[in-house]
Amino acid sequence: MKRLVLLGASGSIGMQTIDVVLQHPQDFEIVSLGVGKNINRLKEILTKITVNTVCVQEEKDASQLALSYPKITFLHGDAGMINLVQRQDYDLLVNALVGFVGFLPTLRAVESGHDVALANKETLVCGGKLIYEALHKYHRSLYPIDSEHSAIFQCLQGNRIDQVNRLIITASGGSFRTRSREELKNVTVEQALAHPNWTMGAKITIDSADMMNKGFEVIEAHWLFGIDYCKIDVVMHPESVVHSMVEYVDHSTMAQLGAPDMRLPIQYALTWPQRYPLLQNEPLDLTKIVELHFLKPDVRRFPLLALAYQAGEKGGNLSAVMNAANEVANAAFRQGKIPFLMIEEIVIEAVNKAPYKEVENVQDLLAADAWGRSYAMKQIEGAEQ
Repeated sequence: MKRLVLLGASGSIGMQTIDVVLQHPQDFEIVSLGVGKNINRLKEILTKITVNTVCVQEEKDASQLALSYPKITFLHGDAGMINLVQRQDYDLLVNALVGFVGFLPTLRAVESGHDVALANKETLVCGGKLIYEALHKYHRSLYPIDSEHSAIFQCLQGNRIDQVNRLIITASGGSFRTRSREELKNVTVEQALAHPNWTMGAKITIDSADMMNKGFEVIEAHWLFGIDYCKIDVVMHPESVVHSMVEYVDHSTMAQLGAPDMRLPIQYALTWPQRYPLLQNEPLDLTKIVELHFLKPDVRRFPLLALAYQAGEKGGNLSAVMNAANEVANAAFRQGKIPFLMIEEIVIEAVNKAPYKEVENVQDLLAADAWGRSYAMKQIEGAEQ
């Protein structure tokens, strides 16, 4: 029985993780979980699983829930999340949080002697150097949940990392993959959230539409697999059947294929090195696939992808600044405060104007995050005037 702490339980990845656990009740147990403000979703979850501790965002929600669920200990806020991950009553942290808030729980879990199944991109995008150092110091492991990184992880099994020629990350192109720059000027939030292949949370769906998400995945791949940026390529693959590929020095290319179902990479992160049956309605049927397309991405069309390469290669605080500015701009677009194309304007300007600094500790990272958020908020306030 593998005991899990699940953060971000009320989100898309969190709910699918619960589904995987319920499919294999003899193998997995969620002992504690964290949600934000979605108390109704939490109550739904508690009808399905039994946990000993829950962390919510607001203290008032924790107090009210404690009255309704006297057998559960309720914590709140960032301190509550850190409390969960530093305990010794579990085996694996599943970090499905969205945003920079997911970094510190990952770091503290590793420092407390735990492995992490990671769906929180920002952990490595912002603090990859600190996480990398902690993993080696405490001899812990990260298991990727992102479909692209899970695909690479699967293609690497039984092979040597020093024999990899390049990693090939596939990209669907998101909601606007066929639209011109001119057509993007007046797109709506609803249009941006209509991803053609995947069902994801709102923030990541917007990041997919402007390819910021794919840029994040390039940086993640660098830290997860220790591969130089010059050996990480992105290819457009609208069908989302091939989730990513690994090309070896002999030019043999291995690909992982599957239906667009996030439960597959979630389950593999939980069961590695084993494979368990996955109960899904429609596994991949190659006889129903007419064509597969692979195209080079146009970085002029998707400038945030190029920016991510630049920020990752330069290192220091730039990736954290980029992420912070993007979180603020992404939210502002979803709230109707700025047009879609202004997201990339804000993020690019933030990275170009940020004072470069090395990141040696958590305080350096927090400072970079604060700078990026402050810069983005000022630009949004100016646009609203």
